[in-house]
Amino acid sequence: MSVTPPTTTTATADALAPYDAVLLASFGGPNGHDDVMPFLRNVTAGKGIPDERLAVVAEHYHHFGGASPINGQNLALRAALVDELARRGIDVPVLWGNRNWEPYTADALAQAHADGARRVLALVTSAYSSYSGCRQYREHFWSSLEEVGAQVGAVPGEHPLEIDKVRSYFNHPGFVEAGTDAVVEAYAQADPAAAWPRLLFVTHSIPDTMEEASQVAGASYRAQHLDVARSIAAAATRRLGRPLEWDLVYCSRSGPPHQPWLEPDVNDHLRALHAAGTTSVVMAPIGFVSDHMEVAFDLDTEAMATAAELGVHAVRAGTVGTREPFVRGLVDLLLERAATRRALDAGAEPVPGATVGDLPPFRSVCAPGCCRQRAGVDSGVLAACSADPAS
Repeated sequence: MSVTPPTTTTATADALAPYDAVLLASFGGPNGHDDVMPFLRNVTAGKGIPDERLAVVAEHYHHFGGASPINGQNLALRAALVDELARRGIDVPVLWGNRNWEPYTADALAQAHADGARRVLALVTSAYSSYSGCRQYREHFWSSLEEVGAQVGAVPGEHPLEIDKVRSYFNHPGFVEAGTDAVVEAYAQADPAAAWPRLLFVTHSIPDTMEEASQVAGASYRAQHLDVARSIAAAATRRLGRPLEWDLVYCSRSGPPHQPWLEPDVNDHLRALHAAGTTSVVMAPIGFVSDHMEVAFDLDTEAMATAAELGVHAVRAGTVGTREPFVRGLVDLLLERAATRRALDAGAEPVPGATVGDLPPFRSVCAPGCCRQRAGVDSGVLAACSADPAS
């Protein structure tokens, strides 16, 4: 495992120049029972998925009162980012906009434009690179700018704002450190009378076709997760003083049965481990930045029920959430992207990005054709529960 240290950047009032606003971009989620079906229709717009199929996913929300926890978690993350920026002496508006529910991205950008912003730096709640975790956000930003342009009377084809996006940050030191902290804390909660737990790194499954397309980014979605898993397992082993046996597993599959998705499913894997004699596990949801619906339902409800049925002692590790290393790392990424933009504008080389693990930092500006979704592929209700896959 290699570690590339961050470039030292002196935080000043203009450290984010040329950007004059930050956009925290997320998936969105319903706020109550009446929002659930309209939200799911937004998520699956253009896919021809009938309401009967969406109703199955809707039950996940109704199980929790119809509201997704992602909204409160995004507000908490936004507040943490504002505090960390202020701690460094940086005063910049931090907006919040969603792809699929209020507050919508276009509305946030329209407000930014009205307040005088012209260059916006976007930070998405997806650490990994894939169609749904990266490219779809870029496509969404484009369509949102078109919408804002129509509202403000911009010349067709000319956008009233510029948006740049922070690179995929799965292997940034802040993300890995926060994930390691969560795993170490979970092992402290394990039953001391049980066997040393096996570690299951969990992320959102995606169709195999999306996995293949993600390789254009430099490493596939699965390879990105394996890199993070190795880094966290190695760091946690050093801190715990005992070796960790681990696996990468998936949750939240939602496509048609005939379409291959990444496996094994966490519930299937729990059964296989039990059959092989495993009696204790820690589940670490490294594919998600907060404890939203996939975590609350697919892990805390379904996977925990599977473990209990099998008699396997299970502890679920926390997500990176608003942990200090993660928030600090996000602000480092904002500063890194701003420095890269200034360098590129001056005809210089991009600023080197800080990383942990075997993979290099992903590009700030994606390669042509990166993570393109194959036409006609049904990704089902991918991430329909509340957030991006490995988001």
